[in-house]
Amino acid sequence: MSGARKLLVIRHVPWEGPHTILDAFRGIPVDVLDVLETARALPAPTDLCGVVLMGGPMSVTDTMRYPRLSDEVAWLRAAMAVELPILGVCLGAQLLATALGARVYPGPAKELGFAPVTVLEPSDPLLAGLGSAATVLHWHGEVFDLPDHATRLACSERTAVQAFRLANAWGMLFHAEADASLLDLWFAEPTMASEAQEVLGTGYEALLRAGLQRMPEGLGRPVFAAFAKECARCR
Repeated sequence: MSGARKLLVIRHVPWEGPHTILDAFRGIPVDVLDVLETARALPAPTDLCGVVLMGGPMSVTDTMRYPRLSDEVAWLRAAMAVELPILGVCLGAQLLATALGARVYPGPAKELGFAPVTVLEPSDPLLAGLGSAATVLHWHGEVFDLPDHATRLACSERTAVQAFRLANAWGMLFHAEADASLLDLWFAEPTMASEAQEVLGTGYEALLRAGLQRMPEGLGRPVFAAFAKECARCR
């Protein structure tokens, strides 16, 4: 595998990593960059086979506190220009939407918990893996408009744009990578536990664990496998 292009994972906080997404990239070199904790430059998009951008509690507008978010948005524009496969999850999707000129703003209320999304484009290479509808984990307070020229791929009862695609870049606001071990990790993080209690009440842990039972095991596997295939074309 010497000289093979790597998959870049951009992480904004330690507890929001790629988790089960990396199961689709076994044997592929992966570079995890904690973008807000280092001054290391983002690699040239042409040196990569793809990029996965993960979530975080900050807003895309928090550029005074986190100047690297602006660097990330500029880098995403360069990555789009060379058609690098991109998958943005939650905050990652919001950053991608920003890079594409769409507005990101607070939703009417935080969307937190397990609830269905409706897949609007069943022929999409990634979202086809979810079928016509799927119960997924939501954990966000901000939403975005559909970027110009992008295709809306999914919606939920509360959020009009849950997923979109433009060329070979996908943004997904929900967490198809969720499983029991991810919930354990997030419950152990005080800021996540506090937010869940604020939105769902003191019984948040039992409520979310019960909700997980409505999400089929391995739900995101075909989604991430399809993205890995897109990345393989750049290797």
